[in-house]
Amino acid sequence: MKISIGIDVGISTTKIVGMRDGKILSPIRIKATDPVTSLYGAFGKYLNDNSLQLGDIDHVMLTGVGTAYIKSPVYGLPTAKADEFAADGLGAHFESQLDRMMVVSMGTGTTLVKYDNGNITHIGGLGMGGGTLSGLARIMLGTDDIQHISELAKSGNIANIDLKIGDICSEEIPGLPTFATASLFGKAQATARKEDIALGIICTVIQTIGSATILASANSGIKDFVMIGNLTLLPQSKAIFSIMEQIYGVKFHVPHHAEFATAVGAALHPMK
Repeated sequence: MKISIGIDVGISTTKIVGMRDGKILSPIRIKATDPVTSLYGAFGKYLNDNSLQLGDIDHVMLTGVGTAYIKSPVYGLPTAKADEFAADGLGAHFESQLDRMMVVSMGTGTTLVKYDNGNITHIGGLGMGGGTLSGLARIMLGTDDIQHISELAKSGNIANIDLKIGDICSEEIPGLPTFATASLFGKAQATARKEDIALGIICTVIQTIGSATILASANSGIKDFVMIGNLTLLPQSKAIFSIMEQIYGVKFHVPHHAEFATAVGAALHPMK
């Protein structure tokens, strides 16, 4: 059986997966200076790494903001474009096998998509994501290397940065335990350590996204949130989501291929 290729084309990063017989084949990510170079570089590497020929490919489905720069079929193969929000929903459903969920795509910014038994609806988004994390770190830490920021954060102490309910109230407030955040960066001092600042930035971005997701899901009955995109790779995310689960009685799911979920959804999207 031939392979369906899904490609999530960003401005400088492209993610590509193959789907055959309902299975994901060797997802990869490539960075380049522009989306066209990134796409063709990713596609060529994918073929080479998997010992594939163009004849092994059935069709190519593109999604992502970089698709606007792609004007012709990829290597002459049948090529079409998939709506990015539909790709988010299809990929998250494939990865999680949940029938009702809020899909949270954490990229440069963040988009929220509701998946309800096959119906996919774009709920909205917020200008908070990897771009925010990088920008704040450039200003406050002098670097935008996400891996370095994450490594610094591993030695950070959030108690030196965030103001907690327990810092301002001697008794627990109903529904708000003492470890809940009262104010992000509300306790930070000018002399704060870089490690603490790095953790504070990550917590600010991830917690804000989590809170927005909870609010967006209010009155919908949805308690399952499937998190996809590059920020799911941050090791601090799991701990932050775990705390929010305890407070709000929800569940944050991070699928195995969370980073590539949109590309997976593109590969699953029907040709038009």
